[in-house]
Amino acid sequence: QVQLVESGGGYVQAGGSLRLSCAASGRTSSNYPTGWFRQAPGKEREFVAFVGRSGPSTAYADSVKGRFTISRDNAKNTVYLQMNNLKPEDTAVYYCAADPEGTLLAPRYRFWGQGTQVTVSS
Repeated sequence: QVQLVESGGGYVQAGGSLRLSCAASGRTSSNYPTGWFRQAPGKEREFVAFVGRSGPSTAYADSVKGRFTISRDNAKNTVYLQMNNLKPEDTAVYYCAADPEGTLLAPRYRFWGQGTQVTVSS
């Protein structure tokens, strides 16, 4: 089992920045591939970013490319999502998820955090 805890969400004005963290515990020696997803009210959960086991392998949704950066520090068992130039449409609950498979598809992830709210005002 892997437990994931997100932090770093909050309220920010458009154009501002936030850094989300996803701390893993449990089978941390595995350092599973990890994704960030988000869900806005009334919308389905959507993919945001992905990082492989060691870091060089990354992927982003088109809507966040050039603004968000995913990274990981395996020594700290933590994955980060640096979010710059935030827009009101980025407002959502952000979740991190981990699974040994390494996928961009939310239903394929076995381990999920509880989510952290990000609110961007215009």
